[in-house]
Order: sequence, then C-alpha cells, then structure tokens
Amino acid sequence: MTTHTEGLTEVTDATFAEEVLRAEGPVLVEFTADWCGPCRQIAPVLAEVAREEEGRLKVVLIDVDRNPQTQSAYGVLSMPTLMVFRAGEPVKSLVGARPKRRLLQELADVL
Repeated sequence: MTTHTEGLTEVTDATFAEEVLRAEGPVLVEFTADWCGPCRQIAPVLAEVAREEEGRLKVVLIDVDRNPQTQSAYGVLSMPTLMVFRAGEPVKSLVGARPKRRLLQELADVL
C-alpha cells in the first residue's frame, strides 16, 4: 500500500520496484526514519520540490525501519539519504538535510 506523508508518496519494500525502478522519469527517494531529526527538517523541503518539479521529478520516501530490504539493497547507512534513480539505476546519492536551493543545485545535473 502506498501512503502519503508530508505530501510525499511513501513506498515500501513491496512497492519500490513499481514506484521507483520502473518509473518513467527520474525519482528522488528519501530513505528516512521516524526517529531522524534531520529527516523531519528536510520533509517540507522535499514536499516543495515535489510540487515545483511535478512532471519532471517524482519524489518519494521510504521508512528504513519498516522496509529493511530496500535499505540493505542500496547500502543506506545514514538518514536522510537522498538517492536519485533513473531507468531503474541509482545515479546520484546525497546524505543529510540541506536547504532547498542547495538541493536543487545538487540535483540539476540529473533533472
């Protein structure tokens, strides 16, 4: 089941392949956890980016505590980890919260 948190689509181990790996365009995945303070800080930034880049960039989140298979498969150790997937492959990985302007600058080459 897909739910929405902070205006973002939440994916699971079961839906990751469909929602992310088989997506048409680039997908920004936030690997997050309820206990992660920086994850809560970046959530509104990601919601804004999702709204502003709709049609160009899909933004989803996955809770690592509830979805350990996907976390393990991509070697994610720190939260938040932001990973951009294109055509089923990770093409960029960023660790930690950051302001929207900096995030968009860092994503410019993959959008």
